[in-house]
Amino acid sequence: MPSRTAGPRRPSAARATGRAPAPPRKPGGGGIRRAYERARRAWDRPLTAYYVILGAGLLITTLGLVMVYSASMITALRYELAPSYFFGKQFLAALIGAGLLFLASRMPVKLHRALAYPLIVGTVFLMALVQIPGIGHAVNGNQNWIYLGGPFQLQPSEFGKLALILWGADLLARKQDMRLLTQWKHILVPLVPGAFLLLGLIMLGGDMGTAIILTAILFGLLWTAGAPTRLFAGVLAVAAAIGLLFIKTSPNRMRRFACIGASEPGGEGDPCWQAAHGIYALASGGWFGSGLGASVEKWGQLPEAHTDFIFAVTGEELGLAGTLSVLALFAALGYAGIRVAGRTEDPFVRYAAGGVTTWITAQAVINIGAVLGLLPIAGVPLPLFSYGGSALLPTMFAVGLLIAFARQEPAAKAALAMRRPGWGKRAGVRWKSMRRRVKKRPSGER
Repeated sequence: MPSRTAGPRRPSAARATGRAPAPPRKPGGGGIRRAYERARRAWDRPLTAYYVILGAGLLITTLGLVMVYSASMITALRYELAPSYFFGKQFLAALIGAGLLFLASRMPVKLHRALAYPLIVGTVFLMALVQIPGIGHAVNGNQNWIYLGGPFQLQPSEFGKLALILWGADLLARKQDMRLLTQWKHILVPLVPGAFLLLGLIMLGGDMGTAIILTAILFGLLWTAGAPTRLFAGVLAVAAAIGLLFIKTSPNRMRRFACIGASEPGGEGDPCWQAAHGIYALASGGWFGSGLGASVEKWGQLPEAHTDFIFAVTGEELGLAGTLSVLALFAALGYAGIRVAGRTEDPFVRYAAGGVTTWITAQAVINIGAVLGLLPIAGVPLPLFSYGGSALLPTMFAVGLLIAFARQEPAAKAALAMRRPGWGKRAGVRWKSMRRRVKKRPSGER
C-alpha cells in the first residue's frame, strides 16, 4: 500500500529551536470576565425578573415582620398591650397581602385594566370622606385616616398610589393606540388634572410625604410615556413651585428641613430629636449590630421606631450588613421592574411597571434618606418593611402586578409552560423527533 503522506514531515518549531511549546495565553482578567459573562447570561434568562421580583418582595416583607416585632415590643408595653400586639396586626396584614399578591400575579392584563376606573373612583370617594368631620381622623397632625372599628383603620391615600398607576397606565396606553401621545395636550390631559385632584385631597389633610410620592409616580408615568424634555421640565417646575409654597407656609415643614444632617438633639420635644437619635441608632450598630431585640434607642429615645424609623433600628440591631442587605433587595426589585418595563411590547404593561417601580424605589429613597439625615423627615413608611397594613396591602398588590407582567413575556411564558408536569417530557420528545426529520443542507445552500 502506498503511503498517504504527501512528503517528509517538517520539524516543528519547538523541535527546531529546542524550546517547549508555550501554553495558550489567557486573556487578561479572565476570571472576572468569566464571572461577568455568567452573571450576564443568568440575568438574560427568561425567568430571572420573575424570580427576582418574587424573591426580593417576599424577603423584604419577611425581614420587615421580624424587625416590626423587635422594634414595636417596647412601644406596645408602653401602651399596656401585649408585646406582640403590633406584630400580630402586621402579620395579619401580610397574610392578606400575600393573598392579594398571588391574586394580582394570576390576573390577566385585561382584568388589571378593568380595575383602573373603579379603583380611582373609589379612592377619590374615600379620600373625600376623610375630610368630613366625624368620619376622618387625624394622626400625628395629618387627617388622612378612617376608623373601621376596633383596632383597625384605613388610610385611603395609600391606595391612591396604586389607583393613579393603573388609571394613568390605562389612559396612556389607550392614547398610544390612537397615536395621540405625539401631542403635548394629550399627554397632560386628563392625567395631570386627575393627579392634581388626588394631590389636593391629600394636602387638605396635611400629608406632604404621600403627596411627594404621588408626584414622583406622576413623573414616572410621564417619563415612561416619552414626554418631551421641555414639557417634563415645565410640569416639574410647577410642582416644585407649589411644593415650595406649601413648605414655606408651614412652620412644621420648615423645622423638618432645618433638621437635615442634625446630630445633636436639643432636648426631648426638639424638632431634631428624632433625626439625631436615628443617626445614633445607625452609628451604634457597627458592622453586624447588637443583635435582634438588643436595640437601646427603641426604649423611648427614638420616636416611630417601628414605622418611619424602622431602618434605624435595623441598623442598630443588624449593623451595616443588615442595612446593606435591605438596600440590595430594594435595588434588585427596582432593577427587575425596569427590565420588565423595558422588554414588554404592551404599552399598558410598560407604563404600569414603570409606575410601580418609581413608587417603590422613590418611597424607599425618601424614607432611608430621612433616616440617614440626607433628606427631611417626610413621614412615609419603608415599603413592604415598616409597620402599617394600609401601606402594606396596596404595595404587595403592586408587587403582584410586576410578577404578572414578568410572566407575560413570551420567553417567560414558554419557560413556565415547560415546567408543567409531563409537558416538558412530551415537548422534548417532539423536539427530538423534529430534529431527526430535518435533513442536512449542502454547505453552499442557504
